[in-house]
Amino acid sequence: MQPTTQDFKQNAQQTILQLKEDLKAIRSGRATPAVIEGLIVETYGGSAKMRLMEIATITNDGPTVLIIAPFDPSTSQDIEKAILKSPLGLSPQPQGGRILIRIPPLSQEQREKLMKVVSQKIEDKKNVIRNHRDDARKKIKSLMEAKEVSEDERHRFEKEIDTLSTSFMDEIETIRNRKEEEIMAV
Repeated sequence: MQPTTQDFKQNAQQTILQLKEDLKAIRSGRATPAVIEGLIVETYGGSAKMRLMEIATITNDGPTVLIIAPFDPSTSQDIEKAILKSPLGLSPQPQGGRILIRIPPLSQEQREKLMKVVSQKIEDKKNVIRNHRDDARKKIKSLMEAKEVSEDERHRFEKEIDTLSTSFMDEIETIRNRKEEEIMAV
């Protein structure tokens, strides 16, 4: 496999990993720490901005409740503010040294909105992969023009990239279908 093809493969795999991380944050009616672990919390009087997972432990308590246990109890109010300000529409409930978050079931309207968000993220990542594919094809073309690869090698490399691109697009569709099933499950 030629370096251009290898670069394309690595870039596309990185894009798919990013997509999986992005989709974890989209809630599906079930309590999962991934929904809130990336929230940015402004703490210590606004002097520090940290992700929630860096300042607290997040666990499940059944399918509809998340428990946040801050490492430093003084950050509890900052965590509550960050959750309230987030677009997730969740209500934190302080309880002792912990914060409970009850994940309400999704309405059909909310499910449809989430499906649109998923579709948008999927299309964005497909475009990123298409751009990586186009960049790889340009590199191959410039290598041929510089007489570093022959016409036959160019066609073979382009075919490899197209095959890889198709398999990555199929993988993205599989990810989309899984996430849509998860969102639509009641």
